[in-house]
Amino acid sequence: MFSLAADLIHVFSSVPRHLNFIDHTSDIGWKESQRVQPVIVDAGIYLAGRNQFFQSTEKRATPDGFKFFTGSPWVILNRRFIEYCIFGWENLPRTLLMYFTNVMLPLEGYFHSVACNSDFRNFTVNNDLRYVAWDDPPQMEPRFLNITHYEEIVESGVPFARKFREKEYLLDRIDEKILQRWRHRPVPGAWCTGRKRWFSDPCSQWSNVNIVRPGPQAEKFRRYMDRILEESKSSNSSCAQ
Repeated sequence: MFSLAADLIHVFSSVPRHLNFIDHTSDIGWKESQRVQPVIVDAGIYLAGRNQFFQSTEKRATPDGFKFFTGSPWVILNRRFIEYCIFGWENLPRTLLMYFTNVMLPLEGYFHSVACNSDFRNFTVNNDLRYVAWDDPPQMEPRFLNITHYEEIVESGVPFARKFREKEYLLDRIDEKILQRWRHRPVPGAWCTGRKRWFSDPCSQWSNVNIVRPGPQAEKFRRYMDRILEESKSSNSSCAQ
């Protein structure tokens, strides 16, 4: 299996399966007036093609039946939490689903609010496992990453990063140095059995594709995971208030 997937499997195999990784906060600030209170109608929900959303001229009050949480749209969710959201054996997931249908950027709030207003609050790690560079003070969007961020990304041990410009050289460096991927070829893994030559792709021959062999970043990722899990345990509640 190729390096990145092998690293993820290697590290997550020792992570408790009841945990969710959701970067979140209830300190919504300016988002209250610009994201929570406006009523949005997304025509794409009702029409076959993708369309622009429409915003109502009136706003609604901030809900008091639940606490609004927001954060990164990039989440890692466990199976039980997903089933809770889909089957909704309580009213909360359905109630929030109806509310977030008319919220701008619902992926930045739905899972966060469901988790932190339910018993899953104690099984939520406040982290999205992504390297992100922000301006000071932070703007609405993070900075584009470039080659100057390479060393920080590698040393951080974080498995994901964003965001990148198209054809960013930093991605080529990661392919070459971390994933050891040749140009226009797959990332090599333990399943590649061919000889590595300049004219020959070692992955043109393969054996058991289920073999997992961690790459050079796996140990850094494990240390990073151990640290954030320890920090999560030391807090009184995993959901930040």
